[in-house]
Amino acid sequence: MAENNKNKVVVSGAPRNAFMTFVFDNMGILAALIILCMILSIFPGTSEYFLTVKNLFNVLRQISTNLLLACGMTMVIILGGIDLSVGSVIALSGVIAAGCVSRYGMPIAPSMIVGILIGVIFGLFNGFVISKTTIPPFIVTLATMNIARGLAGVYTGGSPVRVVSKEWQWIGAGYAAGIPVPVIIMAIVFVISLLILNRTKIGRYIYAVGGNDMAARFSGINVSKVKFFVYTYSGIMAGLAGIILGSRMYSGQPTAGEGAEMDAIAAVVVGGTSMAGGSGKLGGTLIGALIIGILNNGLNLMNVNSFWQTVVKGVVILLAVTIDFFRNKKKA
Repeated sequence: MAENNKNKVVVSGAPRNAFMTFVFDNMGILAALIILCMILSIFPGTSEYFLTVKNLFNVLRQISTNLLLACGMTMVIILGGIDLSVGSVIALSGVIAAGCVSRYGMPIAPSMIVGILIGVIFGLFNGFVISKTTIPPFIVTLATMNIARGLAGVYTGGSPVRVVSKEWQWIGAGYAAGIPVPVIIMAIVFVISLLILNRTKIGRYIYAVGGNDMAARFSGINVSKVKFFVYTYSGIMAGLAGIILGSRMYSGQPTAGEGAEMDAIAAVVVGGTSMAGGSGKLGGTLIGALIIGILNNGLNLMNVNSFWQTVVKGVVILLAVTIDFFRNKKKA
């Protein structure tokens, strides 16, 4: 018999802390992550580089933007939705924030706020349309994906918006106490997202709406507000990711974030969140993002063609979705 409270989980009379719960809940993908790391640590061509501190920090820096997106995408998919606009919002928020610094001479902090506000605006729009109409989230976010990408091209004329400010570059490429700044931001956002999903009323509502929209309505949950919040949060994550990516590249790029939505979805699905909605955990998403990031890093170290890397990621997503399909079929 299992007994739950805020601080521990008791299974068959034995206390199990949060870490052990995390391990048991994600044992399969943790095993996959460990096996992948073992292979890359002994594989010729990667063994001498993979386990170095420099390379591991490089992996964490690279997955920081993906995990930011995946935090929002996890909530969206648990809700039973999808957000295809985040990659394009990365580009638009990045070029606007970079333009505020280089073209208009604004300080870094206000420029970052403007970039995040771009994400907020698109998130609000997605949330409003999806919550107030019956238009599928796929169609709504596909439309805003094209709008944001087009606006990024219009604003820049197709050319990068370069920023020479050291303060700007520090956000995406700097260090604080020996740790990459994007990794610190990623950790803070992950903890906040974890608290929202696991410790707040809105978090419980997200699971309820994703599990059964109609039952949630009959239970008195304001489903529209829940959807509005989740898509807005996803937009905020995309805006923040755009600033970090633009800082790391020393410029706002109108082509930035291409395919980022698919990497985020891959991290969420590989992490065990069901595409059917109603179930999933951010701990799994973290492992999923690590698997995707380490896989990319390993393929880069092996000098694998970028097109083949895309093929491999597609296969990984297909395997994860197939496993999810059979898991849901078994439950049914």
